[in-house]
Amino acid sequence: MAINRFRVLGIDPGLETTGISVLEVQGNGFKPVFCGCIITGKDKPIDLRLRTIYTSIEKIIKEHLPQYLAIEQIFFSINAKSAIKVGQARGVSILAASNNGLPVFEYTPLEVKQAIVGYGRATKQQIKYMLKNILNVADEYFPKKDDAWDAMAVCICHANSYRFRQKVEGSYDS
Repeated sequence: MAINRFRVLGIDPGLETTGISVLEVQGNGFKPVFCGCIITGKDKPIDLRLRTIYTSIEKIIKEHLPQYLAIEQIFFSINAKSAIKVGQARGVSILAASNNGLPVFEYTPLEVKQAIVGYGRATKQQIKYMLKNILNVADEYFPKKDDAWDAMAVCICHANSYRFRQKVEGSYDS
């Protein structure tokens, strides 16, 4: 049976700032449900920062009831120390999803940009412009931090990818 209504939890992981969004998908339409950031203090020990990310994601899952987690993969041109920190944030994010029964889908930054703008080297401004148009929201809907925008872009990337897979498999009706 086709599933043409679902919610996606999108995450742009980071130790200092994790972007987090929830998108409701119904047929060909998108409805943004939540968009924000989890910010951990640089002055706190890493275990407390990771716990903050984990518990915040669990709270969002329980409040907004998404069916899927879509998370951005690490972009490896950053330095190794940063990659490790992002990897730790990704790990607790995936754990929170897994502990709450959400299947996890991973997308590269290139895939996300292509899904939103149609071009894998799109700028942040191009992504923001397209997100506002796709979702029919004003600038004020999104927090100032790009991480929240990026998380919503990951949601849309997953929604489009999921719908495409369902159509190919013949089990999705729009």
